Amino acid sequence: MTIYRTLAINPGSTSTKIAVFDNSELVFETTLRHSNEVLAPFEHVSDQYEFRKQVIMEALVAGGIDLGKLSAVVGRGGLLHPIEGGTYAVNDRMIEDLKVGVLGEHASNLGGMIASEIAKEYGIPSYIVDPVVVDELEPMARISGMPEIERISIFHALNQKAVARRYADSIGKEYEDMNLIIAHLGGGISVGAHLKGRVIDVNNALDGEGPFSPERSGGLPTGDLAKLCYSGNYTYAEVKKLIKGKGGLVAYLGTNDGREVETRIQEGDAQAALIYEAMAYQIAKEIGSCAAVLSGEVDGILITGGLAYSERLMNWIKPRVAFIAPCEIYPGEDEMSALAMGAWRVLAGKEAVKVYE
Repeated sequence: MTIYRTLAINPGSTSTKIAVFDNSELVFETTLRHSNEVLAPFEHVSDQYEFRKQVIMEALVAGGIDLGKLSAVVGRGGLLHPIEGGTYAVNDRMIEDLKVGVLGEHASNLGGMIASEIAKEYGIPSYIVDPVVVDELEPMARISGMPEIERISIFHALNQKAVARRYADSIGKEYEDMNLIIAHLGGGISVGAHLKGRVIDVNNALDGEGPFSPERSGGLPTGDLAKLCYSGNYTYAEVKKLIKGKGGLVAYLGTNDGREVETRIQEGDAQAALIYEAMAYQIAKEIGSCAAVLSGEVDGILITGGLAYSERLMNWIKPRVAFIAPCEIYPGEDEMSALAMGAWRVLAGKEAVKVYE
């Protein structure tokens, strides 16, 4: 069997995760932490490029990784123009869009840029896999009810699709032959309806649509939100922060840490119990909505993300959705493996590489 060695790069706001895989086998992994003081001099995310690349290269040398043995480098996809899911070759158009931030600045924009530069030095291909801007929505799913506003697709595409493939493999089926509902529960929450390998409907997790989450408000009563916006008590930036960052558990309980909320529940905090269960209730409602999107033809419900470690939360969600389809729990996220496997599928001829245009 041919062994393809892949370097995966996943930049976050204050860290950079790197890992090396031989096909699906992890051979090296580390997380590089970046303090706010170190990052402060960089005005734009793209300005961090040289710094992040340098610390990555130093870590690989310290880890004894021979870069000459790499088959490919894969980076976390950033805020590009909307594209369908899959593995994309990094090209000049993509690099330019990542540099200027066509849909905004985010640390993940650096993934493709750094991957491309390292790959060029060794004459090997560079890729990104399932960025957050994956958009496979059906036309009907884009209609909001107000012509001036269109629903858009921004969600945890990398982990949702990786979990979908993992589940499909476990039961001897192909992801592209199944209908699945996948809920990623983290600081933001996304719930997607997967129809034969395409996410045809999903809430905009970045802006806090759908269920409320540890940090996001979720969908709000629109009339009351409009009143709040024009009350004179808040600026636009402050309202945005109430929706994303200071919403959800933070707004009600002053924390975004589910473990802290559970400790408070165990100590008899009735308000914490009510709010935490209400979040589970809204997640179950969103799963039910996706079941309607799929006309009730659902092969499985998969729950993933950090909050999926919570047995209490799972025991609130599962009974409400069990009538729809079998429910499987995949706690945490394995983005590094998901990146590497996306590259491997292309290198091994299992999947065609896509072109960003």
